[in-house]
Amino acid sequence: MPQPGPSTPAWRPHEGNSMPPAHAGLLRSLPSLLADAHQGASETRRDLDYARLSSAYTIASQLLNKLGQYKQSRLTADRATLYADVSGSPLAAAAATRELAAVLCHQGQEAAAQAHIEAAVARVETTGLATEAQAAAFAQMLCSTAYTAAIAGDRDQALAVIREAARAARDLPDAAPAGRLFPITPAAVDLYAVGVHWALGDAGTALEAGRNLHADQFPTIERKGRMHTDLARAWWQRAKPDQTVGELLAAARLAPGEVRDRPAIRQIVDDLYAKHPHVSGVRELVAVTAA
Repeated sequence: MPQPGPSTPAWRPHEGNSMPPAHAGLLRSLPSLLADAHQGASETRRDLDYARLSSAYTIASQLLNKLGQYKQSRLTADRATLYADVSGSPLAAAAATRELAAVLCHQGQEAAAQAHIEAAVARVETTGLATEAQAAAFAQMLCSTAYTAAIAGDRDQALAVIREAARAARDLPDAAPAGRLFPITPAAVDLYAVGVHWALGDAGTALEAGRNLHADQFPTIERKGRMHTDLARAWWQRAKPDQTVGELLAAARLAPGEVRDRPAIRQIVDDLYAKHPHVSGVRELVAVTAA
């Protein structure tokens, strides 16, 4: 079995970092989480514990990517990929690759992101998709592939793959079992479709894809908030400030961090205030981002 790399976490907060308040507690807990996962893997040398270590780095990368800390997110995604390879788990590798592709897109490396995510899809498919967890992983990776292709401007690929993702997810339950690595559901695929069409510049189709979505379909506050921010992006792209504000206020009331801590959403709030300061609710949004 390959030996693990350095046991020092790839990222830790330090004095002088500006940490968004909604996520500060999780950021502070990451070094301890990573250290504990390293200790478990080094003591047992079990594939399962290396997969858990990879998952810990995946969580770190996901959070850092959300907060716009792309350099640190890249480091943690690289570590997640390393330990997933050590574990031999195609599902852990898929989760790690998904985060690596996300940060590569933010760094302007869309072609590299596509190559990584497509390789991960093929690796998951080799499992035979015999279990619901494997089928969920496949559907999730197709969603990620579609969104990555959309960001890269590959319309045909993006649209074909998001349709394939919908087919792959149609037999999955509306509520994923607790603890599932990829808790994808048919509603979550519809939300990805919103993002895919938005990324392709087709706000009308994005809003049509999300017309039946509602917060009760999503199990966590973060995902409920994400539903509203994704719809807000589509309304903003369609030059509808009132509807944009409505969705962002709904997100802020559920999950303030989804509005306050994400640079792209904060930018929409700034633009709303600059261009439409008299729309009802704009000042409330500004207060949320300034909190």
